[in-house]
Amino acid sequence: MPTDHIRIMCPSLSCRKILAVPVSSRGKNVRCQSCGSTIRVPEKVVAPAPAAPSADAKAQPPAKAA
Repeated sequence: MPTDHIRIMCPSLSCRKILAVPVSSRGKNVRCQSCGSTIRVPEKVVAPAPAAPSADAKAQPPAKAA
């Protein structure tokens, strides 16, 4: 379910407020309204797909332990 805001935490150790910023702010700098710190909103992270075993790995018999 897509949302129109993302939540980020202010990196200032004295603030640590949770900010709701528009999705359109990804990759841009925003300012914390509480302490004034400048925060870079992260780009969307895409998780890598799990690697499927290759056809060569399936065709070879398992190695025998000595």
